[in-house]
Amino acid sequence: MKATARLAVLVLAALVSLNASAARKRSKTKKQKPAAEKVDTVSIDTFSYAMGIAQTNGLQTYLQQRMGVETQYMADFIEGFRQPQLTDDDKRLKARLAGMEIRQQVQGQMLQQLNRQVDDSLDLINAQLLISGFEQALAGTATLNADSAQQITKRQLDYYHRTRMQKKYGNNIAQGEAFLADNAKRDSVQTTPSGLQYKVITAGTGATPAATDRVKVNYEGRLIDGTVFDSSYKRNQPATFACNQVIKGWTEALTMMPVGSKWELYIPQQLGYADREAGKIPPFSTLIFTVELLEIVN
Repeated sequence: MKATARLAVLVLAALVSLNASAARKRSKTKKQKPAAEKVDTVSIDTFSYAMGIAQTNGLQTYLQQRMGVETQYMADFIEGFRQPQLTDDDKRLKARLAGMEIRQQVQGQMLQQLNRQVDDSLDLINAQLLISGFEQALAGTATLNADSAQQITKRQLDYYHRTRMQKKYGNNIAQGEAFLADNAKRDSVQTTPSGLQYKVITAGTGATPAATDRVKVNYEGRLIDGTVFDSSYKRNQPATFACNQVIKGWTEALTMMPVGSKWELYIPQQLGYADREAGKIPPFSTLIFTVELLEIVN
């Protein structure tokens, strides 16, 4: 054999030996995969049955506490569960049960809320007549139509609300009237036929907005005792709104003010929030506003 051929055989043998050695090393360091976890499976039928049982966990407690189904009537519940559709008798029973539930709500929660609206401390609503009106309206035998009943209800609730507020905050009316009477004597204060009072601090020369115009203003509002309840100056943010979207006293004043004006307004309670409570403003409060009309933004 020639020397060149012998050399090639020796090189080939060396490579085979090296590859075999590397393969043995890799086989020693290679991690073994964990055996797959064996799952104890069951048939789909057994699984379905077990799932049905599992879903009833806590159901009896729910039926008792949330649906009022007593334990001794579970057989009736199961009978209903087996029945996919309501019969006519079942529908009548369902309607009757709904009527009983609504009666409980009317006689309990609704009656309590109405009594609180009428008077904070007395139960003045005639419960039996309330229930009779409710029942007859549903039966179509009521002696009042729905519109008339709604009008009577709204007027009377408004009256009761004003009465309650006057009992609680009536002193604000007297104090406000006394303040306005004294304020009207000042030479710088003008009074309009509505009772609005104002003082011109700066006379503007711009256009005067209409009630439907949107305007940008800076303002500060306070009670007659000096308490500041709102201020765009403190927020460093002028307010923008339509003139007819604010209290009556503001609407009247803004539609008299040329742009660039700065006025002080003295607003009687009936041109302000009247018997309503608005944030920090108690009912029947006379209000003082410094108003600066910056521009009409239409």
